[in-house]
Amino acid sequence: MQTTARKNIDVYTQVNKYSGVTDASPHRLVEMLLEGALEKLAKAKYFLKRGELVTKGETIGQAIAIIGGLQSGLNIDAGGELAENLDRLYDYMARRLLQANMENDENIIDEVSSLLKEIKTGWDAIPAEIRNK
Repeated sequence: MQTTARKNIDVYTQVNKYSGVTDASPHRLVEMLLEGALEKLAKAKYFLKRGELVTKGETIGQAIAIIGGLQSGLNIDAGGELAENLDRLYDYMARRLLQANMENDENIIDEVSSLLKEIKTGWDAIPAEIRNK
């Protein structure tokens, strides 16, 4: 019985996430990716502290994939210098996370989390009238 209830909750959670993505604006999708990357890094740190290195590695890989999604969504032509800078920053973060994974370095995870939080703060500050263009 417990297993069936857990499966139902997992299915509901997946449907809820899918609905959130399909109904989200482009601005909200980027917010969700930033939130997801930060969540994965927090989990990776937790797994590292617990010595669950395989799960830590998988979670860091998921964070790198999310950062890759953010990077691939950049429009360098329209975004100019800002988009170019973000492209380089996302590349840097992915390389640092690979290093964090290989070296089991919590400080690098914190560094990348801090960079993502800074990007998220700027993204969240974009006025609503600009978000919807």
